[in-house]
Amino acid sequence: MEKFHKTDQIVAREKSPGLLFLCVLALITLTGPVAIHQFFPATPAVAMEFEVESPLAQMTVAVPMFSMALMTLVFGPLADRFGRRPILFWGMTLFMLGGFLSAGASSIWSLIGARLLQGAGGACGLALARAIARDVYGTDRLVQVIAYLTMAYSLGPMIAPPIGGFLVEHFGWRANLLFAGSVGLVMLLLVWCILFETHKKADPQTSGSVYKNYLTLILNSRFSAFVLQSGLSSGAFFSLAAASSPLMYDFLNRPASEHGLYFMFFPAGYWLGNWVSSRLAGKLRLENMVLLGSSIIFGATSIFAFLSLSPAFTPLSIFLPGFFITLGQGIALPNAQAGAISAAGPNLIGTASGLSVFLQLFMAGCFTQLFGVLADGSPIAAAITVNIAAVSGLFFAFLVWIRKSDNTKWSG
Repeated sequence: MEKFHKTDQIVAREKSPGLLFLCVLALITLTGPVAIHQFFPATPAVAMEFEVESPLAQMTVAVPMFSMALMTLVFGPLADRFGRRPILFWGMTLFMLGGFLSAGASSIWSLIGARLLQGAGGACGLALARAIARDVYGTDRLVQVIAYLTMAYSLGPMIAPPIGGFLVEHFGWRANLLFAGSVGLVMLLLVWCILFETHKKADPQTSGSVYKNYLTLILNSRFSAFVLQSGLSSGAFFSLAAASSPLMYDFLNRPASEHGLYFMFFPAGYWLGNWVSSRLAGKLRLENMVLLGSSIIFGATSIFAFLSLSPAFTPLSIFLPGFFITLGQGIALPNAQAGAISAAGPNLIGTASGLSVFLQLFMAGCFTQLFGVLADGSPIAAAITVNIAAVSGLFFAFLVWIRKSDNTKWSG
């Protein structure tokens, strides 16, 4: 495997990918998540049309998160064994079909099923973009490239909720899904035309058991601490993002379009945090950056908890703390992901990337659904959910930081 990996690195670098390659790489990371962000303003309309309760309508957001999470466990090892490009192609095909099938759903359960398919396809870009970045750019530039990828990714959610709110108000919630399916078609063409293969097919006799590879990663305490921090910080953000919709509509009586505009606070903070990470890459230790980001998240969620008890609760009570939650996430996440991939070693890059994204999305889905269970129409349920995630994430960030002297250099 080491021979394959080194050969791949040489082949990829000789191709000199350039800016267009990096842009397409960034786009495939945002395709699936944007479909989720864009659908936040649509959940009340879905509940109304199908005459279901809010927790069931919320499953149209949580289920694609879970399917994305689970499929990253599949796409990562497949890409290590069969190459990155064909797996991306089939993943984008699933995403496109899921979007169009969702738009034609006749019941809440058929919508949830089609959204599951859409989320499954969207997982491929999330699972493989970081692995491709590691193939092409190596470990030296990995934090910086991941920060650039997530900066570009954060621009998508900045425009997705306003677009989603506009489509819901003027054309109905199904237009959201037709738009997502069309985006999937465009991404399918870009993958086919622009992305070249960066990883040769592995020899099945030498690639090892998938289960053994996952067990190796899970038992790596450094890898596990990094990915758990990533998942918990994502849980804090996604639970607040999911809560923002019913809080705006039901608690504050604000329209969908206004929610979409305020929602831009979230990706703006995330973009700024990733910009800070890209500027400080190589200047500060990964562990210090992860701890800094986690501390900011904890401070912001504590402020949100205080504001949730205030009688003067406004949209800024949701979105201003949310800005700092995503700021902290943008600082911590590229460093935690780079640390996890580097800790895994060169032979398990795709598998490590897939497992990292799985835990990130799985925890996001868990905390989103936890909010749905606790929701009582007030901000207190959201405050409880995001603070559980923030405190837990800070614990693992501190664990990585306090043990940083165990491994002063990253291998791989």
